[in-house]
Amino acid sequence: VDQLEPELSKVWHADEMKVKCDGKWLWLWNVMDKNTRYLLATHISESREASDARIAFIKAKKMAKEKPDVVITDGLHSYIEAFKKEFWTLRNPRTQHIRKPRFIDKTNNNIVERLHGTIREGDKVMRGLKTENTAKTMIEGYRAYYNFIRPHQALNGKTPAQQANVNLELGKNRWLSIIKNANNGKRNGSST
Repeated sequence: VDQLEPELSKVWHADEMKVKCDGKWLWLWNVMDKNTRYLLATHISESREASDARIAFIKAKKMAKEKPDVVITDGLHSYIEAFKKEFWTLRNPRTQHIRKPRFIDKTNNNIVERLHGTIREGDKVMRGLKTENTAKTMIEGYRAYYNFIRPHQALNGKTPAQQANVNLELGKNRWLSIIKNANNGKRNGSST
């Protein structure tokens, strides 16, 4: 699914959250497109350094295949340095960094905060992740589930992939359909 090319809004939300793994806390970084709710990137790290935020941005740029117009983050200082390294340029058009939006502001980070609530619900049922490698695998699987299988209420029952015009032929068993499409080398619903 990482080879697919979603049509995105060019406004990204980024945030981090704690997840428990083998009795210790790790950081889960998420980058999401605003209009499609497409989860562009996830990254698990032991710290909240700029290098960790930067990895999440690099993964998101690779998935989107272009830079966004706007990146919205909380006030974590690591985002400032990561943003400068990954998006800052003297040339126009420049990517704008909006920091510290409040819950009540017109521009806020509620979209990605809602994603974190959904992830916490699943993590609670699993009673934490067992190993760091398992955590990384589970989170990548969750990203596929979130983008391609799970209908989204804010998108009127569509998945983020459908909202982003990623046309996969999904049957009754969506997981199996995604695996078959990946094995057949399908890209946006047609052979490559």
